[in-house]
Amino acid sequence: MSGFSRTVIPALRSTTVISDHDAYHELCAYTLTHGDPVFIHQHVVDAFAVQSADERTKPIALTFGLVGLYLRVERQFSGRQVQRAHMAMAQRKHTWPSFSLPRERGSITARDVVAAPAGPQRDAAIDAWCESVWDAFRANHAAVRALVAEYGIAASADR
Repeated sequence: MSGFSRTVIPALRSTTVISDHDAYHELCAYTLTHGDPVFIHQHVVDAFAVQSADERTKPIALTFGLVGLYLRVERQFSGRQVQRAHMAMAQRKHTWPSFSLPRERGSITARDVVAAPAGPQRDAAIDAWCESVWDAFRANHAAVRALVAEYGIAASADR
């Protein structure tokens, strides 16, 4: 794990009930207007895509989401770097792998993240959400790492 603080999350529980989709859309509005060159919006897209995946989800969506979470959590890639990795992967035709979908998808949801105050606390909550979802998909970690290696994506965010 990368060490993002999980202690942020207990304070995030909201008494207002909104749907996961509504929370996701609110987070998208927040991250797209964030003005941060690291582009945290990509992490929101990946975490939500993976956490909400089901048997109807296209393999490319789950693959790119899992790769994005891996690169963020384990390799500390920025959203912009993840986006470039996705573009590099998309340039090569590939039959995307099937991944197992765990019953539990992580203890943090988009609703928890949107309940955090905008700014550094919400940004930290986005990172904690990514960690939570990535950890829930631990049965797929080796396959994701192998795919990233197959595509020659940099071993670290230094590239």
